[in-house]
Amino acid sequence: MARIFLTHVPDMLANYYGPRAVAALEKLGEVRFNRTGQVLTGPALAAAAQGCEIIVSDRQTPGEADFFAASPDVVAFLRCAVDIRNIDVAAASAAGVLVTHATPGFTASVAEMAVGFMVDLARGVTDSASEYRRGGTPAARMGRQLKGSSLGIVGYGAIGQYLAELGKALGMSVLVSDPHKKVADKALRQVELAALLAEADFVVCLVVATPETENLMNAAVFARMKPSAYFINLSRGNLVDEAALADALDRKRIAGAAMDVGRAPDQMPSLALARRADVLATPHSAGLTPQAIEHQAFDTVKQATELVAGRLPPGAVNAAAATRLARLKKA
Repeated sequence: MARIFLTHVPDMLANYYGPRAVAALEKLGEVRFNRTGQVLTGPALAAAAQGCEIIVSDRQTPGEADFFAASPDVVAFLRCAVDIRNIDVAAASAAGVLVTHATPGFTASVAEMAVGFMVDLARGVTDSASEYRRGGTPAARMGRQLKGSSLGIVGYGAIGQYLAELGKALGMSVLVSDPHKKVADKALRQVELAALLAEADFVVCLVVATPETENLMNAAVFARMKPSAYFINLSRGNLVDEAALADALDRKRIAGAAMDVGRAPDQMPSLALARRADVLATPHSAGLTPQAIEHQAFDTVKQATELVAGRLPPGAVNAAAATRLARLKKA
């Protein structure tokens, strides 16, 4: 039987993996859990997972070079997320360990959060609710309806495509900027980023985080937006120059912002921005729905199932270097 180690601390296990996926894993072999209550790294992770062939890791747990060096039994490191930037794939490959990632099952969940942010920003929902909860009576203020407004989507991946459909259904004019994609839908307008920024009432950042997109949303970008426009980030915090965003808000160069991600630990919004009255912030929870979480958890279950059967699983990143896979085939 395979020995599987789940890296998730208890709250991550409950929220980002779930009992059904755990039960499915337990049918494949002996499942061990991270009982420490802390995110394990390096030698500490290696010690906790000693003897296990398969690691199922949450997004917080890194796969570092010193972990792979200290883990002779590990055959595969499965990431229960799309993002594998904190896994040292080169070190895993040098050790012969397979690395995998999950597929994005949170597309609808994150796109729906974008709609929620737009409604809240445009109608002052949070401001009014907060004033009532403080015992006051908020002033009725003029809002903006989404129908007839323009939605600018920066990054036309799975979430961007889904959000574009929601924008169309709401009667919004949808602009898309992505130099790596060709937009075939004639109901959308594919434009350069500068044109999108100049026209959009809501700019939603959904760009993939890479070294090249670091601080993509910078002072020059915010300066091109309309003073009445709102900025929304649902991708990764490192896409945004936070000082530039704060300055744009301070100078009223944009009307406000919303974010589910940032540069705080676990990709949370930074407190300096999140506490502002002109910012809506949520704790990296846009993809936290049962359907989204189970999708990725069961991706790792499927991968583990294939590994136990001696087959290469879907989502493999470095299959050619994964020389330890032969051990499972012999088991």
